[in-house]
Amino acid sequence: QVDLVESGGGSVQSGGSLKLSCQYSKYTANQYPMAWLRQAPGKEREGIAGLDSDGRQVYADSVKGRFTISKDSAKRILYLQMNDLRPDDTATYFCAADTRWLVLPTDRPADWLHFQNSGQGTQVTVAS
Repeated sequence: QVDLVESGGGSVQSGGSLKLSCQYSKYTANQYPMAWLRQAPGKEREGIAGLDSDGRQVYADSVKGRFTISKDSAKRILYLQMNDLRPDDTATYFCAADTRWLVLPTDRPADWLHFQNSGQGTQVTVAS
């Protein structure tokens, strides 16, 4: 079990930037894959960015080139840098972790929805 707490959400104008943080509870989580998910109002949750324990990054097409996932292992924080935000990025953002694998089980963002642990989420609103 890994506890995850997201922060950093807020309201921003289209074209702006935000950086989300996810504090995780155990240093052992550094050896497992982690991901960011999001859920827009009235839509299903989707995976958007995944990070292997060795630093390999995988992105959904919808955010590729605009979002960057990273981690500070010493501080136990997972980040999501979001640039060039658009109104359709408006959603609740969740971080997730899974201790069953040492690397991302697949490069399909939809599969990250099955990660064992996720936080309560942080809201991001992008105004046009």
